[in-house]
Amino acid sequence: MTARSRTRLERVRASLGIAQLALQQIEDDLKADDVDARELAAILRELQEDIDVPGGLFPALAQLVSTAARKAEQIEPDRDASCYLHEAAALITDNAGQRLNWSARSLHPQGDVE
Repeated sequence: MTARSRTRLERVRASLGIAQLALQQIEDDLKADDVDARELAAILRELQEDIDVPGGLFPALAQLVSTAARKAEQIEPDRDASCYLHEAAALITDNAGQRLNWSARSLHPQGDVE
């Protein structure tokens, strides 16, 4: 491992730490006693499809994994790793993301909190 890759890995670790802190805040908000079905549905929708920023958490995570898959394709000729990564990205979007949408609709079919 080169000094450059150590620095990159350190940046990744720091970014993950920041993301974990942000996700902990969301988890704390979800644990609040006054969260009702309508607000929970809106929070779930934000995770899947953020209104203010294109995408959302799940699509952004799937994009990150897809980027890793494309890099793995460049590095690994037989493409085992890239296949697993592409599948993981699809599972995030198709399975986890879709189930968040279904849960939000089940909790509050009318739409987001206004």
